[in-house]
Amino acid sequence: MSKNYRAELIFLLGDPVDGNPTGAVEEAAFADKNLNYRYINCLVPVERLGAAFQGVKALGGRGLNLTMPHKIAIIPMLDQLTQAAQLIGAVNTVYLRDGKYIGENTDGKGFVQSLVEADIPLQGKVVTMLGAGGAARAIAMECALAGARHIHIINRDPGRGQSLADALNQSGHTKADFAPWQPDMAVPDDTDVLVNGTSIGLHPHGEDYPPIDYDTVRPGMAACDVVFNPARTVFLDKCAAKGAQAVTGLGMLVNQAALNFNLWTGEEAPRALMMRTLSQELAEE
Repeated sequence: MSKNYRAELIFLLGDPVDGNPTGAVEEAAFADKNLNYRYINCLVPVERLGAAFQGVKALGGRGLNLTMPHKIAIIPMLDQLTQAAQLIGAVNTVYLRDGKYIGENTDGKGFVQSLVEADIPLQGKVVTMLGAGGAARAIAMECALAGARHIHIINRDPGRGQSLADALNQSGHTKADFAPWQPDMAVPDDTDVLVNGTSIGLHPHGEDYPPIDYDTVRPGMAACDVVFNPARTVFLDKCAAKGAQAVTGLGMLVNQAALNFNLWTGEEAPRALMMRTLSQELAEE
């Protein structure tokens, strides 16, 4: 058989994407499995998402990742959604099956697995979610499925925040409420797990942090960030200073990247290698 010089293409569509190391992680895994795949970061503003996705299809892309702000906007462009993506109402991963582009959401699954690895149970616990965008919706839904008994949603946009709380209540797996985000608002007293589900603090704005009253963070809480670059965010440092257990976004990123790898290639992901690669990439910055 002659050598094949045509690579299978996976795309990341988002804005921003310059500081996103997922491609390095996935390409290390492709190389480890001797797969001729390439992962391409593409800066795509909101108004160009439709054209960009048409380009992915024209190039025969095998799949893609969606990051902010496209996780919800991509949905009507897809051929099909998995049950999880339908429930969550957001898509972070698309894979090609039988000529159809299928939307999936692995964000929440990756997050919950990172809590398992940190020995933080969700069964019977109370979660406070900062944000109600695509990643926050995925995480909140998966926390509900993992047994969280109550989820507080705090968000600037009341429509989106109430919509997420309503969806959680309608799921039958948990109870939820919504509060509009006020500057320096207190963390609810009963919180066991506090999650920054927003992009606040993401590279290149690593000095930013969610405006909450950090004096209401207490020992015994777990503080988790979906931001992975920088790995140790100001949010986590401020929570840790109050005695909370800090969980970085690295585990979530690697866990969902491993799930995505399997969807795109059908191969088991070399997760340990992927974590080492991510750690090395962030250490070099």
